[in-house]
Amino acid sequence: MKHIWLVGAVASVLMVGSLAAHAPAHTKSAAQVPEGEAVLGTVNIPRAVMADGKPLPAGRYTVRLTAEAPEPVMPGAEVRLERWVEFVQGNEVRGREIATIVPADAMGELMEGPDPPSRAARAGTRVEMLKGGEFLRIWIVRNGTNYLIHLPPQTK
Repeated sequence: MKHIWLVGAVASVLMVGSLAAHAPAHTKSAAQVPEGEAVLGTVNIPRAVMADGKPLPAGRYTVRLTAEAPEPVMPGAEVRLERWVEFVQGNEVRGREIATIVPADAMGELMEGPDPPSRAARAGTRVEMLKGGEFLRIWIVRNGTNYLIHLPPQTK
């Protein structure tokens, strides 16, 4: 059942991406997705997880958005709604994973549940284990844009 939820979330993001790809370039959503690299913030990961299939120990990390999109990119998409993020400690990249980018105006259609990390929905961070313990979700909001990162817990 949890995998069905994840598949549904991914399908919703792809649908939002399809809509964004056909939207005029001057829309608010297109303007909010950064084109290059950006530091999204700092997070405390409370337990060991897997990032891109590799172990990522518990700890405090700076999350950095890269300019690199995962392949394959949706044909015709002008706005890339998935990008790689890096987990950095000091000057060393300790892991990386794909972040789903959801503009603020599309967030209500995608997710039910608690409010975004900040009441103003302009900036904030939330790290939480999802129901059932299958994924640790890192939810970062910067300039009204949501970045969702899902990391499975590391099994011993």
